[in-house]
Amino acid sequence: MNKQQLIKHLKLQGFPEKILRAFKKVEREDFVSENYKEYVYDDTSLPIDYGATISQPYVTAFMLNQLELKPNSKQKVLEIGSGSGYVLALLSEITKGKIYGVEIIKELAERSRKTLKKYKDIIIVHQSGKNGLPKFSPYDKILISAACPDLNTAQKLCEQLKENGIIVASVKWSVFKIKKEKGKITTKEFPGFVFVPLVDE
Repeated sequence: MNKQQLIKHLKLQGFPEKILRAFKKVEREDFVSENYKEYVYDDTSLPIDYGATISQPYVTAFMLNQLELKPNSKQKVLEIGSGSGYVLALLSEITKGKIYGVEIIKELAERSRKTLKKYKDIIIVHQSGKNGLPKFSPYDKILISAACPDLNTAQKLCEQLKENGIIVASVKWSVFKIKKEKGKITTKEFPGFVFVPLVDE
């Protein structure tokens, strides 16, 4: 597939214009190694070294959609397990807000900083993301891109969310949408996904 075909494919899946626009704007080939350039717009995950992957475009679009991002809203968003930095760029294109990435693999954190140097509002922190990034909280949205061992690991990051904030987290083989409304936490599960595990050391 080429980029146009991928966008068409995502459109057929019903994803909104704000997400399609971000996918059009960000060049996925900037985030993968030379060996995988020919597959870059296939709807599949690809290895990015150090046991990490860049997620399947459909899965990325699905998780972004569940975050209920508002275009040009200057929303503050945290991604845990930011890997290549591709999703950080998509988040930035949609919200035009302050975007924070946490990545435990030093080489990936450094590489993604270089790739994203033109994005002035993206900050990448090299550390474990297990406890979120309290220093810059509260966030409007939190995306956990590596699989948490259990729902509790994701839910405890609710204290770093603003009121009406949303966490979208991969937990084992599901995506969970966790909403904080009027001090109450609600969760919705979407099963049938595969992610690399969240590493904390």
